[in-house]
Amino acid sequence: MRIARPPPRTPPETIIALIDVVFFLLVFFMLIGRMDATAPFDVTPPTGTTGSDMPAGGVTLSVSAGGDLALDGVTVDIALAEQQVAARLADQPDSLIRINAHRDAELRRVLPLIASFEAMGAREVVLVVTPPKVSR
Repeated sequence: MRIARPPPRTPPETIIALIDVVFFLLVFFMLIGRMDATAPFDVTPPTGTTGSDMPAGGVTLSVSAGGDLALDGVTVDIALAEQQVAARLADQPDSLIRINAHRDAELRRVLPLIASFEAMGAREVVLVVTPPKVSR
C-alpha cells in the first residue's frame, strides 16, 4: 500500500525582514525628531562678546563669594549700595553699573541687585566675566 504524501506547503513569508525595517524607521525618526518643547515665539540667543574692553565710567559693585558688597572699593551693605547707586543715577542718568561677582557667589545674591538697579532706571547693567582659557 502506498501512502500519498501531502503536497509540500510553501514556506511562510518571513516577517523578520519587516521587523528590522520597522525598527530602523523607529530609530531614524527618534534621531531626527525634536524631543524638546519649542517656544511659541522666535527666540534668538544673545551673542557673547569676549575680549572686548570694559566700558569706562560708571559704578562698580563687587560681590564676594559670601555675599559681601563693595561699591567702588568701599565695603557697604545692600541698603547703602542701593542708596548710593540711586544718587548716582539721579545725578548722571546714563551711568553704567558694573557688577563684579565672585565666581562662587550665589545667583540669588546677584539677580536682586540687577532687578533693583533696573527699577531705579539704570541705562545699562554689565556683568563682569572672565572668558575661558583657550588651549592652543
